[in-house]
Amino acid sequence: MSSFDDIAVMFDTESEKLLKIIDIATLKSDLSISEIIDMYYQIINISSMNTMLKQQINSDNQKPLLDKILKIEKVITEKFDSDIHPRIMEHLRKSIQETTSTLQSGSKQKSKEDIENEAKSYEELRQKMSTKEFVEQYDKGLSND
Repeated sequence: MSSFDDIAVMFDTESEKLLKIIDIATLKSDLSISEIIDMYYQIINISSMNTMLKQQINSDNQKPLLDKILKIEKVITEKFDSDIHPRIMEHLRKSIQETTSTLQSGSKQKSKEDIENEAKSYEELRQKMSTKEFVEQYDKGLSND
């Protein structure tokens, strides 16, 4: 099997995984940070494979593969870029705002438990902000297309 064939087989597997992830994200309103990161990595991975495969397709017998590539690109554009991505951006923005407000309104007298909970909140905030930055990088890529 050639490297092109290897990539085509991997594309099939990874695109099915992406379709499942997108279906889940369409149904869920509150995705975890790890789900968000996994989704964006999967989108980026598939997009890279699409570009590589499209450059190497050179015969009519590869039309089914080209059709799959175009189908997955359409799903990314219509479902992810137009619906899921904006929802994730808004969710992260609101969540960061809420966590920041909660942390800023903390009382002066704190028990050990309050301090531990606050530390967890700061870590959560850090993860959300880092994820938001990652998601914004994807958003900038959309703007450049």
